[in-house]
Amino acid sequence: MAVRIVTDSTADLPRQLVKELGIAIVPIYVRFGEEVYRDQVDISEDEFYQRLENTKVHPSTVQPGPQDFLEVYRKVSPKADGIVSIHISGKLSGTCNSALMAKDMLGTGCPVEVVDSEAVSMGLGLIVIVAATMAKRGESIDKIVKEVKKTIPKIHLLALFDTLKYLLLGGRIGKAKALLGSILNVKPMLSLKDGEVVPAGQARTRAKGTDKLFEFGQNAVKIQDLAVVHSTTPDEAQNLAERLGSVFDQKQIKIARVGPSLGVHMGPGALIVVTREG
Repeated sequence: MAVRIVTDSTADLPRQLVKELGIAIVPIYVRFGEEVYRDQVDISEDEFYQRLENTKVHPSTVQPGPQDFLEVYRKVSPKADGIVSIHISGKLSGTCNSALMAKDMLGTGCPVEVVDSEAVSMGLGLIVIVAATMAKRGESIDKIVKEVKKTIPKIHLLALFDTLKYLLLGGRIGKAKALLGSILNVKPMLSLKDGEVVPAGQARTRAKGTDKLFEFGQNAVKIQDLAVVHSTTPDEAQNLAERLGSVFDQKQIKIARVGPSLGVHMGPGALIVVTREG
C-alpha cells in the first residue's frame, strides 16, 4: 500500500497527470443561479466559459462540504497507508476547513494530513505533483508532508488578467483592490503573497503583459518545475511555453487550463506562469 494524495479542483491539474499519478480530486461547486455543477464533473471548461460570456447571471463558487471529502477519504483509505490532502489557500476558500472536519469524521483508521498550500491553480498543482511523485515512490506520509511544507514557499505565480471584473464580482479580490482605480485600458497583473491575492503591476497591452510573464519565468532561480495556465487562449499559452523553453526544458513545461471554479473569478483571457524553485 502507499500514501494517497487528495486535492481539490482549483489545482487545475491536467487530467493525464491526475491519472498517471493517481491523484484524487474533490470538485468545487459552481453555481449559476439555481443550477449547481461540480467543477469538471458536471460542466466542462468549454461549457463553462461559453456560459460565462453569454449569460447575465454571474456564477459563484461553493466549497466542497465535509461530506464530499469524507466520501473521497473513505474511497481511497482501504488501500492506503495514509492520505495527504493538499488544498487551495485558506485565505481564498474554506476548503481546508471542510477537509479538516472530514478528517475528524473519518476517525483513526487511516491517518490524514491536511495541508493549506497557500496557493491556487497550478501553484497548488505543482505542490500536489511533488507529493504524488513521492507517494508513487513509496515514501512515508511524514516524509511527504515535510517535503510539501518545504515546497510551499518555493512556489511563485504571476497572472495576467484581461479584466478584474470577474474577480471583483466573485469577491476574491483582496489586496488587489488597490488596482481598481487604474485598470482602464490596461491589463492588471496579480500574484500571491502568503496565500492572498496581491497586485503585481499592470501592462498597457496584452503583448506587454505576456512579455512580463516571460520575464517572470526568465528571472526565476533554479527552476525545478514550470507551468503555463490559460483560461481561453491555448495558442497563446503554447507560444509562451515555447518562449520559456529558453530557460527551462520545454518538454517539461506543463500547460494547463483554468477550470470553472477559478474561471468564475479570473474570467476569459487569463494567463498564468507558475514556477517551483529549487
